[in-house]
Amino acid sequence: MSDLHHRVEETRAILERIARDFSPAVFASSLAAEDMVLTDLILKARLPIGIFSLETGRLHAETLAMVDKVRDTYGVEIALFRPQPEAVEAYVAQNGLNAFYDSVEMRKECCKLRKVEPLGRALSGKQAWITGQRRAQSSTRAELAVQEDDAAHGMQKFNPLADWSEEDVWEYIRANEVPYNALHDRGYPSIGCEPCTRAIQPGEDVRAGRWWWENPESKECGLHVVDGKLIRIKSVAA
Repeated sequence: MSDLHHRVEETRAILERIARDFSPAVFASSLAAEDMVLTDLILKARLPIGIFSLETGRLHAETLAMVDKVRDTYGVEIALFRPQPEAVEAYVAQNGLNAFYDSVEMRKECCKLRKVEPLGRALSGKQAWITGQRRAQSSTRAELAVQEDDAAHGMQKFNPLADWSEEDVWEYIRANEVPYNALHDRGYPSIGCEPCTRAIQPGEDVRAGRWWWENPESKECGLHVVDGKLIRIKSVAA
């Protein structure tokens, strides 16, 4: 059995356990490569796990096009959660449209209203949520566990691809003809909002293009931290 085949079987088993023991559960998809792997596994197995994405209002056109690609490929509509318009208007009126470039605090405030608040609505009433995070993606994710106790949201959080490599992800995508974001072919291994993401150079960390003007230690949007601190939330043995 190849390493990838073994990882796929393990990941499938994790997803089946989530669907069985933590219903209702949802998958938070960024529509990037890792998340398309999980989308493919969930939908082909017809698992009762909802899939949603955060439509921040600043996404690339190529990212938004993935919603249509998923519908055309799998016949499933991804639920989109958007920020509160009045919160965005107040931020822009007070700070300017691109104030997130001015400081880490301003950037995190933008992420909070465009991503963290909508995430809270998406997770309301759920027992567990799933992400496509991997340990190899950045220094802030080096201790990522497959299952974590997310006390902030009062539920379990799962990272089924925690031990997958970049090569694993792309081998799966190619072998299974999984649709993926066109930006990946243009040097974007990690994709967020358009003004906060750039292509990376050869040899750079895969998340170097996210908030590239900041130090690596601050490069999280707030979806995967607790009380604003870049720490891992308590892991739970699978």
